[in-house]
Parts: sequence; C-alpha cells; structure tokens
Amino acid sequence: MSGVSKQQIAIVTGGGRGIGAATAKLLARNGYAVCVNFRANGDAANRVVESVVSDGGHAIPVQADISIESDVVRLFESVDKTLGKITALVNNAGIVLPQSRLVDMSADRVNRMLATNVTGAFMCCREAVKRMQSNQGGNGGAIVNVSSAAARIGSPGEYIDYAASKGAIDTLTRGLALEVAADRIRVNCVRPGFIRTDMHADGGEPDRVDRLVESIPLKRGGEVDDVANAIHWLLSDDASYCTGAFIDVAGGR
Repeated sequence: MSGVSKQQIAIVTGGGRGIGAATAKLLARNGYAVCVNFRANGDAANRVVESVVSDGGHAIPVQADISIESDVVRLFESVDKTLGKITALVNNAGIVLPQSRLVDMSADRVNRMLATNVTGAFMCCREAVKRMQSNQGGNGGAIVNVSSAAARIGSPGEYIDYAASKGAIDTLTRGLALEVAADRIRVNCVRPGFIRTDMHADGGEPDRVDRLVESIPLKRGGEVDDVANAIHWLLSDDASYCTGAFIDVAGGR
C-alpha cells in the first residue's frame, strides 16, 4: 500500500473556490490527501491543487457535475484509483440562482436547484458510505454536509428555493447519522451564515454581506476560514463523539 493510501483521504465537492477551496487547503495542511472536485472552473481547482502541492501536501483535481449521478460515480471511482478509499467527505458543492420571489420561480429553476443541492449531496453520501461501511471492508469515516443558516431563516424574497434545499440537507444529516452510526461513520453539518464568497455574485448581489452586516449580532461578515475550521474539527478525532450535530457559523444569526 502506498504512502498516500495510508493517509486520511478526503473529497471536497465544489472545492475550487470559496468555502470548498479554504477547506481543501486546510485539510491538506493537516495531512489529508484531498480530491478537489469542480464542475466547470478547472483553472480555479488547479490553483487550489497547486497551492496544496507548493505547501508540501497532496491533492488532485477531478471534474464532476454532482447533479449527474454517473458523474458522482466517476468522481469516487477516480479517487479510488488515484488516492485510495476515502475516509472523509465534505459535501460542499451547491448553487444559488438570481434572487427571486416564489411567484416568479419556474419549476425548471427549482428542479435545477434541487438536482445539485439535494440529489447531488445524497448521491455523494451514498458513494461515501459504500466505501466507509464495514460490510464493504471500510473502517468508518466522517461526512460533513454544508447547509446554510438559510435553512433556519427561510431567505424570504431572495432565495427560498435555496433555503428549502438546505433544509433537506439538515434532514439528510440527521437521518443518515442515525442510519450509519453503527458502521462508525459520523455525519455532521455546518450551517454558514453571511460568508464573504463569490456565491453572492451568482445571486446577483456581490455586496450582499455588506448590506446585511448590521443584522448580524457579531457585526461582521464571516470569512471562508471560519467555516473551514468548523468543518475540519467535525472531521477530526477531536469530534469523535459527535454525529448528527450542527454547527452554526453565522455570527449569531
């Protein structure tokens, strides 16, 4: 068995930017071999990998659109072949669409949101559990799902479809944690609040955090490292007695 296969091995979906990129780099600095998954922006993913390698870590980029089941299967099989059997999954990939009220949303919009944010997360969990469970020769592992404070707040007038998709992630976390606990697979969740990432530009308001900062009890927007640190802790042995748990990284909202 190679040196890499003896490491902790993590897949970070949506690992090319924002929270995913920060998480991939942090895990690599802490000894993980990391798969940086991306859907379309290969240049960004490659920059994350190059940063990891320049710091002495091990990372690979793998393209896969997690809204497509066959892509998810290929993603995990690629990691099997290049890094080994995963021990950690960070379900981070997700999309947000331009701000809209429900009365202006189409079924196509909602279905697109759910295909990535919900179905994709389910499929990634499925493939991870297959590799971690004891009846498949696994030795357990840890999954962290990235939800959102929007699941609690609802994001009225802006993103209630996104909020609903993240509510599904909360339920997935709780149910799967109980389903796989006997296999020593821990499933936990982080719920970021207003974090300074490019995702706000995807929704049509790049300065959204600045507009809403006064509504945050801590009076500042969050940084990607705030979330990455919580994810790393939940994956680590320091959180070995935590499953089905939620950490709100939302400045008090």
